[in-house]
Amino acid sequence: MARENYNDLLAFVAVAREGSFTRAAAQLGVSQSALSHTIRALESRLGVRLLTRTTRSVSATEAGQRLMGTIGPRFEEIEAELAALSLLKDKPAGSIRLTAAEHAANTVLWPKLIGLARDYPEINVEITVDYGLTDIVAGRYDAGVRLGDQVEKDMIAARIGPDLRMAVVGSPDYLAGKTRPQMPADLAQHNCINLRLPTHGGLMPWEFERDGHLVKARVEGQWTFNNSASILRAALAGFGLGYLPEDMVEPHVASGALKRVMKSWSPTFPGYHLYYASRRQSSPAFNLLVEALRYKGPGKA
Repeated sequence: MARENYNDLLAFVAVAREGSFTRAAAQLGVSQSALSHTIRALESRLGVRLLTRTTRSVSATEAGQRLMGTIGPRFEEIEAELAALSLLKDKPAGSIRLTAAEHAANTVLWPKLIGLARDYPEINVEITVDYGLTDIVAGRYDAGVRLGDQVEKDMIAARIGPDLRMAVVGSPDYLAGKTRPQMPADLAQHNCINLRLPTHGGLMPWEFERDGHLVKARVEGQWTFNNSASILRAALAGFGLGYLPEDMVEPHVASGALKRVMKSWSPTFPGYHLYYASRRQSSPAFNLLVEALRYKGPGKA
């Protein structure tokens, strides 16, 4: 039977269950005459009488009882499954795929999402560390993380971290006997540790700002890496100057393992933002993740 006739079967099941056209019509939200017409059309199509009608009652014929015994339980299963799915839409569960740079993954995503993962074990989170400006739609990610000034205008964005400040650092051994750089041009005299970005395969320029004056410096050195952890390790080992997030180097500066230079030129960038393509069909799990990550200001959870 064609799928478009399933409504006829549902109408028959309702009448057979209720034993009344009046009650079945009220349950289905149709008129009694329309329901009677539907049942007659179904009987005509099947070529058998399904219901015996009297002035006081409606009962199933032998053919009707057979049909009811076959399709009734199946429709009940379908109704139960639809009800279960309706409950599921409000249950925080499912998989969420995120892409972020290493620093954002380590300092924002992990600290904020471990509590979510413990409280909601049916939410699965996948984080891909990537320094490229990833197309989250093409990559089938639910969301990505970028600095605020890098988020495309057609994306929805939620701030998830404070402003980010960069720092130039070197070990005492490296700086010993060298003139410390005072301005970006002085970096040409130093061994600088570079970060290669996957986007176009280029090296990340070191950005500086002072008194409204912006400078992007192209630096050179012996070592180039594709992640900030390796740059920090090389700087600690005395191989040159590193350009890294301030919060990443602060413990090492405090311990004396690294020295900071050009602090007056250190720029501040808009903090990390979670960005995603659309508000449509956002799941309870995704909504919980956004709220868990949302930045509430200094000193707030």
